[in-house]
Amino acid sequence: MGSEQIRDVPATAVAPGRSADRTPLAAGAGSGRLLTRAGALWVLVTGRPVSLYATSVLRIGYGSLYLVFLLREFPHRHEIWGPGSPWTPALAAQLFHQTGWYSVLILSDSPVYFELCYALALVTCALFMLGWRTRATSVLFAVVVTSFHARAIFMTDGGDNLVLLMALYLVLTSCGRRWSLDARRKRIAAARTDGMPRRAGNSSVRELRAARITLTTVVHNCAVFVIAAQVCFLYGSAGLYKVQGSFWGDGTALHYVLHLDLFQPWPALSHFLDQYPIVIAAVGYLTVLTQVAFPFVLFGRLKYPVLVMLLSMHVGIAVVLGLPLFSGAMIIADAVFLPDRFYAVLPRLGRRTALRFGVRLPAPRQGTGLGTVPPQGGHPGGPEERQPMSRPAGGHGGSSPSGPTVTR
Repeated sequence: MGSEQIRDVPATAVAPGRSADRTPLAAGAGSGRLLTRAGALWVLVTGRPVSLYATSVLRIGYGSLYLVFLLREFPHRHEIWGPGSPWTPALAAQLFHQTGWYSVLILSDSPVYFELCYALALVTCALFMLGWRTRATSVLFAVVVTSFHARAIFMTDGGDNLVLLMALYLVLTSCGRRWSLDARRKRIAAARTDGMPRRAGNSSVRELRAARITLTTVVHNCAVFVIAAQVCFLYGSAGLYKVQGSFWGDGTALHYVLHLDLFQPWPALSHFLDQYPIVIAAVGYLTVLTQVAFPFVLFGRLKYPVLVMLLSMHVGIAVVLGLPLFSGAMIIADAVFLPDRFYAVLPRLGRRTALRFGVRLPAPRQGTGLGTVPPQGGHPGGPEERQPMSRPAGGHGGSSPSGPTVTR
């Protein structure tokens, strides 16, 4: 009886909303979640520039690193890049036809021309580090790094390659928005024009300005993603290559490295460390594990101890193996993974540290945002950073009460 009654029940009455309706509802919910994620990704890419402090740290770091590098090699500049180099400009030109590289240093064999290029390179690195007209100086800095790298391409140590890549990537970023002379100039201009009426302009001008701001934001965010991906690929590939080596597998790789004359700036230190084979093997295994795991820990808090371990590793490479340029380039690249709130707290932390040692620093200006993260779209209250869409705004540091604002 029971089975017959069940067979007589219509199909629409059996488990309503379950078997028949589950697939369409699930498909609709899945597509809705997909659209929501796509919308969130679109807002993330186009809404505001991310990692403004991190890209500023990269600008300061690589500008100062290359400036120190050029000053360090100043006594040997003629033998490395100049007319006295064994790798003559003619040989370099022949190589450029095969590799596609180019260098402004081979345009002339004149020593005066080379000295002028070297002086301009030093000035460019200094201005890029300070953030003066960053859009233009970032392009000049990329040209400088490319020219010097290509001129002596057989004298690189790995750090030069990374500096070259980062110099090209930084051209696409807004690395002059924080901690730069450009930011200071805009802040001063905003203070001078505070309270003054501004012309809103016609709708076409506002739309063009909004499109330019959106395009700049998208290019900046994509460049930051490429920088982060480049560092992840670098660490991941380095770790995987080490895994394939037998010396890294049995823990003796660092033992052989410490005995290479080319990587012994302090022979006594190298021989001292080699007396502890268990420690050397443990450091080797930990190095491989950290490099391989680095791309997989970026989205959690585990990345902070991993970054500390990588910092210690690069400091050890710089001191023990004598590769300061490579280690400095890697340490600066790791700075892109720290959030902006970390860098925003640094001035306040430095002020507290100075007070502990009895050093009195001038009080921070109101509205500079030294202790908090400023709006990522631009400088608060800047005349070029906030443009009202409906009518001129005369407020300071806040959004216009009359309508929405466009943030760069």
